[in-house]
Amino acid sequence: MATRESSNGASGTESVFTGLKVVDAASFIAAPAASAVLADFGADVIKIEPPGTGDMQRILSSVPPNPRAEANYAWHQTNHNKRGVAINLKSPGGTTILRSLVEWADVVITNFPHGVREKLHLGYEEVSAWNPRIVYADLTGFGDAGPDAALPGFDVTAYWARTGLLDRMREDGAPPTVPVLGSGDYMAAIGIYSAIVTALYHRERTGRGANVGTSLLAEGIWATGTLVAGALAGGKSYGLHDRSAPANPLINPYQTEDGRWFMLVTEPARWPQLAKVVGHPELLQDPRFADPAGFMRNASALAALLEAEFRSRPLAEWKDALDRERITYNVIQTPDEAADDPQLRANNIVVPLDGVPGMPEIVSSPITVRGVPKAPARRGPELGEHTGEVLAQLGFSTEQIDTFRAEGAIPGATELEESR
Repeated sequence: MATRESSNGASGTESVFTGLKVVDAASFIAAPAASAVLADFGADVIKIEPPGTGDMQRILSSVPPNPRAEANYAWHQTNHNKRGVAINLKSPGGTTILRSLVEWADVVITNFPHGVREKLHLGYEEVSAWNPRIVYADLTGFGDAGPDAALPGFDVTAYWARTGLLDRMREDGAPPTVPVLGSGDYMAAIGIYSAIVTALYHRERTGRGANVGTSLLAEGIWATGTLVAGALAGGKSYGLHDRSAPANPLINPYQTEDGRWFMLVTEPARWPQLAKVVGHPELLQDPRFADPAGFMRNASALAALLEAEFRSRPLAEWKDALDRERITYNVIQTPDEAADDPQLRANNIVVPLDGVPGMPEIVSSPITVRGVPKAPARRGPELGEHTGEVLAQLGFSTEQIDTFRAEGAIPGATELEESR
């Protein structure tokens, strides 16, 4: 396999996007995670951060209810395999550097709100004038138009709350809860990545750049697609799930004697096997459960029977019995259990991470190109770590770089040390 010497000096393997140049002018999770997928496949990604504070993603690991850990895992998860520069985009020198980066790049990613991005010279019209072949990708909370286009959007509000998804992620009678923070962002990242790949194919065919993007609202509606499509078709909702009286007792969570939960998903065709597993073969002659319509009409009775049986024995015994009859289910694992799941390492869902004490592994992006390796995961950059290196690569002289420092367009060495 051919190898390359990457622009930051680390040896890497030729991959899908080796040679692709990306400017990540974004913050928090979704848009930076999209550029991390590109970096996983060999792209040279330069992360722009403001001097002093940097991207607020740097502190997310310390914000409750995120897990407490020594390593800054949130930062490395979304910014591994990138080079980092600190640029004051509000300064004239910052605009000069940004233009040089855009002219160098194939892709620019941002999630600054409309209005703010234009003030920072990151609007599509200006960026595409500097580089007509650029693939410009952005993320918004609620889209480019409509009365809420200017609203700030977080995954909890725009992806989860606004779309109906959060409403359905609870039992009937229970109040809404806080979803897994960042989960909508990570799914939106794959949407942005897909838009970028689509635009790159468009450029390959036409030679022209493109303006692509998505919103947390659009991604959340897509995730809720079956329910929203049903509403658009005038369908009648079953309402919130009630575990004791579910719409379908064969698709329901159940608890075992030792307090563990598992999710049962049984096709009606495998009802005979399930009846055997729970020790009630006589139910096959029960007219209440003679067909799928009967399961629904008598859902409460069947759910109560299944619940009583599943509570009578520990999880390990039920796993053996369900596996033996090839009944579909899965244990409802905690995140800690998921982290230790051997299936993750067997499929490179979790991979080694280089350079972060206390964090030997990282969650890899969910895209696989069989036969093509991803770049080995290495730590995210320190704030402004590669500023001088990148500016020199762009062709700025030592004197010009010193001038940028003097005018505050980039931080000096002392400022960088203080910000770390």
